[in-house]
Amino acid sequence: MSKIIIKETQNPAILKFEFPDFITKNKSYEYKNIDEAKESPLAQKLFYLPFVKTVFISGNFIAIERYNIVEWNDVKDAVAEQIEEFMANGGIIIIDTTPEIKKTPITIYAESTPNPAVLKFVANKIITTKTAEFKNIDEAFPSALAKELFKFPFVKEIFMDENYISITKYNSSEWQEVSNEVRMFIKAFVENGNEIINENLLSTTPKSEKQELSNFDSLDATSQQIINILEEYVKPAVQADGGNILFDSFDETEKRVKVVLQGACSGCPSSTFTLKNGIENMLKDMLKDEAIKVEAINT
Repeated sequence: MSKIIIKETQNPAILKFEFPDFITKNKSYEYKNIDEAKESPLAQKLFYLPFVKTVFISGNFIAIERYNIVEWNDVKDAVAEQIEEFMANGGIIIIDTTPEIKKTPITIYAESTPNPAVLKFVANKIITTKTAEFKNIDEAFPSALAKELFKFPFVKEIFMDENYISITKYNSSEWQEVSNEVRMFIKAFVENGNEIINENLLSTTPKSEKQELSNFDSLDATSQQIINILEEYVKPAVQADGGNILFDSFDETEKRVKVVLQGACSGCPSSTFTLKNGIENMLKDMLKDEAIKVEAINT
């Protein structure tokens, strides 16, 4: 098997030992002692090491919390070798007693976006018929997948649309270090038959209501024209980049169009240029009004 990769965590007492493939079926385990670890022969073996305090098993890694009687630099390589030897000899990580679920094959690939903080994970099937944006784990209650993704410490925001998920990361991690882990996690989550998102739980915001056909007729003629232009000419392009654009309002006096940028477009360094030189110029031309200004507002 491939070598274990050792990674530090924000807690100096905890070290991660990463595998090249997933070792659990979308479930996490935590053991405080050898008795609790009956379903994990590997965890039981690790508890024979006197400095092992807690063992966590999740996704494609095992995390070990140590007692202060040793420093990780003195023992981490030996621990990695012991895990590798255990696996090479056919050792079992978790004794899985759950019924076998027939997997639905799916392809997930990562795609860069104009925003360096955002990566787009694209599936070969539709995952949602409604756009959904989650700024934190509390907002993510309609989506079991989003809630699990927020458990990764580097995940800042999540945006879902049709067949892709755009994830915004914190600057503490680089995408080349974590993208494969996220891709494999999403793939395993979907293949195991888990519900990705409950669209009935998605709350309708006043901003999104303006996009609904039922509210379209109540808007002024210029606002209707702006929405039609955004829907036909702008939205396909920003969706291709892993984002979305929503009409917020139009001020007739100031000639100011306010829009909401989501996903990869939110906070993107190039979004200001896109607004001013792309969308604004398009609206000026199509509405025959050089006074039109476009402004993005944060949600």
